[in-house]
Amino acid sequence: MDNPAPVFADEPAAPRTAPKQPIGWPIFLVQFVTVVTAYLVASILPALPALIDAVMTAVEDPASAGAETQLGSALVASTVVCSALAAMFIAWLWLRREGRVWDAIRLQAPANWRSTLGWAAVGTGGTIVIFAVGAQLTEALGLGTPDPSFVLALVTESPAMFALWIVAVAWFAAGFGEEVLYRGFLMDRLERLAGLRGRPWAVLVIQALLFGLPHAYQGMGGMVVTAMVGLLLGWIRNRCGGNLWAVILAHAAVDTIMMSLAFADSLGWYGS
Repeated sequence: MDNPAPVFADEPAAPRTAPKQPIGWPIFLVQFVTVVTAYLVASILPALPALIDAVMTAVEDPASAGAETQLGSALVASTVVCSALAAMFIAWLWLRREGRVWDAIRLQAPANWRSTLGWAAVGTGGTIVIFAVGAQLTEALGLGTPDPSFVLALVTESPAMFALWIVAVAWFAAGFGEEVLYRGFLMDRLERLAGLRGRPWAVLVIQALLFGLPHAYQGMGGMVVTAMVGLLLGWIRNRCGGNLWAVILAHAAVDTIMMSLAFADSLGWYGS
């Protein structure tokens, strides 16, 4: 009788051993800056009417000039979605220009979904461990613990907002969008640069550091822990031969768990 197939049966025997065709540093910098710019601009546009309204109110009533502009949960979620869409679109345009869309953004059906789900479970569990242990480590180092309270307060605003954030942010903008951008577009670009070609660990570290930066709203501890998560997800992406489905599922699952626990806590379902 044949032995049962192992969980990670579709893992390539030697993933990514050959360096990719190069791109120059100037074109990489242009691509990187335009994607980041699209992300930032698109994140502001949905909130622009509220910001303009705040400015007009301050002009009409100078006493309110110091008041903090309050952005609703749905509006903030829309800024996250719009920024992900804009950044992915610009990244897609650059890759399409080179004819390398599917080389970089590997969304083909995996050869073995059992293996993919196994790696997704590794990513999910590993990320939870990193947050648990990393929070204690960053606290001990004086960096503070990750503080996602700003986002979680928006997620738990109402059942409708909770559902919106799970679908639009946890699964689309973060789970899908961030993995396409960081583990797809960015890692492919870095793997083609002089000095980084054929050096997978250097690529892993750089993309992880860049992944941590946008999480500055969680404090220094949050950036450090998120960078550690980026390192894990990048490694899993490489172990899957560049296919992104395992890291997409892991990322979305972790965000869903965190948001669900926060929502349950807001309802008093657990805790003191």
